[in-house]
Amino acid sequence: MSAIEPLVVSLSANEATDAGRFGHKASTLAALGRAGLPIPDGFCLDAQAYRLQVSALGLDACARQVFSASDGSEARRHALRMKLGLLEQPIPPAVLAPLMTGWRDLIARTGSLTVVRSSALVEDREGSSFAGQFESYLGLEQESDVLTAVRSCWAALWSTRVLRYMATHGVDPADTAMAVLVQPLVMARASGGGLSQTADGGMLVTATWGLGSSIAQGEVTPDRFELDRDGVLLEVAPGRKDHRVGCIHRRKPTTEAVPSALVAEPCLDAAQASEIGRLLRSAAAVVGRPVEIEWSLDDHGFKLLQARPLTMQPAPVPDEIWLRHPRLSGHPAGVGWAAGRAVVINCECELSRVAAGDVLVTRVAGPALSHILPRVAGVVTERGGSTSHFASLARERGIPMVLGVADATRRIPDGAQVAVDGVAGIVRWMR
Repeated sequence: MSAIEPLVVSLSANEATDAGRFGHKASTLAALGRAGLPIPDGFCLDAQAYRLQVSALGLDACARQVFSASDGSEARRHALRMKLGLLEQPIPPAVLAPLMTGWRDLIARTGSLTVVRSSALVEDREGSSFAGQFESYLGLEQESDVLTAVRSCWAALWSTRVLRYMATHGVDPADTAMAVLVQPLVMARASGGGLSQTADGGMLVTATWGLGSSIAQGEVTPDRFELDRDGVLLEVAPGRKDHRVGCIHRRKPTTEAVPSALVAEPCLDAAQASEIGRLLRSAAAVVGRPVEIEWSLDDHGFKLLQARPLTMQPAPVPDEIWLRHPRLSGHPAGVGWAAGRAVVINCECELSRVAAGDVLVTRVAGPALSHILPRVAGVVTERGGSTSHFASLARERGIPMVLGVADATRRIPDGAQVAVDGVAGIVRWMR
């Protein structure tokens, strides 16, 4: 990095499209904005700020020891030292001054609560999305909260689940860095995701009430809007959106129950679903390949929050023997077909029961369970949808997954042989 390059750059600046400085999440968002697509305001904190912090804390050598340590306990000690140092120690003036100036300017322009989001140099790339592995902090109002959030984004690079993920992708955390996005919070009436290409050549939009974190974490079964490749709405499948995350009167985001009349009421009308379809096509054109997006809708219209490369597979042909057995339907992650022993899990403490080649059947599967994916043949969940972070991780690994399968843990017998069609969204089992 040149001495004249600033650590803080507006998201609207051409420099913000540099993935080597700001990560693919931020740089892609900047490219979408420069192409005329609606994105929130904000600025990027260069990954060089993270490197300066590590050097100021004298942690460069410690970082090198995490993957080169001779045993696991030593590696964990070094990782913990990295995480605690980044979390607890003050930010040096060379980084603090431009960061706070950028944040105060943003508040002056927007008057909004703040969002601080990770944008690691290794995430949102083809084959290594890191979906849901890093951190985002919503509804920040105080300077101290913003600084804590930035330090927490840096420290997330050394969390146990991220280090596991890096190890499976051959990435040494000492060789990468963490940039940060700072933006105004979108006061969303509805939020969701979208896939610019499905296995049958169409497009898919998902939606829930309020902020999109409940979809990302797989906590609700969202509305599902199927569109053709031209954005014409073909089918609507209302979800089960019994709670939402929202902000009221500038308070921090809170979770609240959704009124019963809205639980199964679609969040979007046909015109709005088609509008997201148009944004999907435009985002894919900017990125130059199929994409998965996250979006929010406020009183001023739609905003694109993220676009990452999308991996899909053609629909498989299942063995005909399965067609004679009971079935349940849900939201497909979009890849694969597999069969295995069903292991019904009602608590994370039971995950040790899941052996290689099993099919995990559970209520909610968030990105924190990503470590289970390397050993399972498939996953079935009662909640979640095709654009959750866990679904993104499943697509990346080619693991068939069906989400939003009502009563799956009650109806699928523990120990039964189960077939999971991750493209058609169908689960069958042998009695």
